[in-house]
Amino acid sequence: MKTDPSSRHIYNQSISLLTDLYQLTMSYGYWKAGLDKKEAVFHLFFRRPPFKGGFTIAAGLENVIDYVNNFRFDQTDLAYLATLRGPDGELLFEPAFFEYLANLKFDCSIDAVPEGTVVFPYEPLIRIQGPLITCQILETPLLNLINFSTLIATKAARMCIAAKGEPILEFGLRRAQGFDGALTASRAAYIGGCDSTSNLLAGKLYGIPVKGTHSHSWVMAFDDELESFKTYAQCMPGNCVFLVDTYNTVQGVKNAIEVGKWLKTQGKKLLGIRLDSGDLAYLSIISRSLLDDAGFQDAVIFASNELDETVIADLKRQGAQIAVWGVGTNLVTAKDQPALDGVYKLSALRDPGKEWIYKLKLSEQMMKVSNPGILQVRRYRTAQENIADVLFDIHTEMSHGSQLIDPLDPTRQRFLSGTLSSEDLLIPIFRNGKNVYPLPTLTEIREKTQQQLLQFPAGIKRFLNPHQYVVGMEKSLYDQKVHLIKLIRSEISRDFLIASDELEN
Repeated sequence: MKTDPSSRHIYNQSISLLTDLYQLTMSYGYWKAGLDKKEAVFHLFFRRPPFKGGFTIAAGLENVIDYVNNFRFDQTDLAYLATLRGPDGELLFEPAFFEYLANLKFDCSIDAVPEGTVVFPYEPLIRIQGPLITCQILETPLLNLINFSTLIATKAARMCIAAKGEPILEFGLRRAQGFDGALTASRAAYIGGCDSTSNLLAGKLYGIPVKGTHSHSWVMAFDDELESFKTYAQCMPGNCVFLVDTYNTVQGVKNAIEVGKWLKTQGKKLLGIRLDSGDLAYLSIISRSLLDDAGFQDAVIFASNELDETVIADLKRQGAQIAVWGVGTNLVTAKDQPALDGVYKLSALRDPGKEWIYKLKLSEQMMKVSNPGILQVRRYRTAQENIADVLFDIHTEMSHGSQLIDPLDPTRQRFLSGTLSSEDLLIPIFRNGKNVYPLPTLTEIREKTQQQLLQFPAGIKRFLNPHQYVVGMEKSLYDQKVHLIKLIRSEISRDFLIASDELEN
């Protein structure tokens, strides 16, 4: 099913205040200090793969594009900001700043990794270049739109791997974190590989296939289960998947079989049954036997009940006769890790027409030291599979290959020949405020996810102790980072010595 792209734009009013207050206080400070003309580069990335896994699926870019296309501060936004006061009771912003915000337009350039791409820690998912204030204000919404989508797409991909190609139905709407969280989760789950959703609004907005039949309340609304199944079959003879565990599962299967025989006389078929409680492996085996013996070999067994990738994998190891998996809470809330640790860091700054000054955030933990420069990611592959990713500065000559260094263990190095096949992951999305990226369909994004996963070694897709895919920094970028770290630390030491000397005197 195709949908009008305009119908997918749910952010069609001013939501520019979907940001943290400190983005505005910093922007006000930049404006007051005359730094609003400075040009900046920020990168959005994450530090650890979710779910202790070996891969991550990038998602959320379409919503970022939608948000940016509608980015503006309208009069209601400015009127609200004009009411804010600081701890001293004074107005937080002066009126002239509101005029600046009213005229602020998105004129940045954005490069990003397409949705459905397999990505790894420290690799930029988004690189944004433009006026410092605009880049700063966009930090919070970009993280909000990318982090959750990427998390859910990854969780869905893991569940699909566990199901080994069997369909997965996402039906977590009732347990999702608000309606916006539910829509985001349904879309991201489809990107990750789920076949359908129960969420009708997601179906309308995104063209995701929708599925659903009945719940326990339908059965309980009748005097007995058999009557409920018969009535449902009479009402919707082409959509009969019966939920059989309201009272007694085995008897429920037998009742479904009886109604299935009636459906045959009407030229229709029993599509299947759904198990939602109990020992799913045991009950599915019994149900399969009952269905087969009654001549319903084509009837499918659906299962639900707090499923996730580990439960699905375990049920398959037990020989469960389940063909379709219904997943809800554990998927749409990413229950075992409900947040991706995505961050957004300044990496370069310059005055108009001047040379870039590279920046990094220093930390006592090496994994939290950010990378300087204007970054790109190059993925190298053999004829069989992807073998390594390299972070490099876009001004670096890479045609002859690259020397890769693990920033957390510089003794681990590898040379990647320029003769290897490669591709750069970040592609143009906006140029000077203009959208230059034609949106793929959601189905195309979903297919990209599946194709991407096939291009990586099986070890990274293990749930327990996955293989670590090779990701490193190009040598000159690594050397630049070390140089900046040493420079900053030497300046800190000098300032400390000066301050100590002044205290002694």
